[in-house]
Amino acid sequence: MDNQWSVYIIECRTKDLYIGIAQDVNKRVELHNQGRACRYTKFRRPVQLKYVEVSGSYTDARKRERQIKKYSRFKKLALMEHV
Repeated sequence: MDNQWSVYIIECRTKDLYIGIAQDVNKRVELHNQGRACRYTKFRRPVQLKYVEVSGSYTDARKRERQIKKYSRFKKLALMEHV
């Protein structure tokens, strides 16, 4: 499905967690590792994909992204372990 969006969590070299959304998560992670995705991860490369959750629509993915960003680090790590 072309319009399917996913929420993802990547772990930076600095052990920081970054949460984002994308239609093609693997391509987005590649862009993060090239320093072309966002300023936050540009100086924290390399990054590793740790979690993906298919959300369907852009709106659903954005809502879920905001929800996960409010989680504590502990809760984010627990979410990543349930994969």
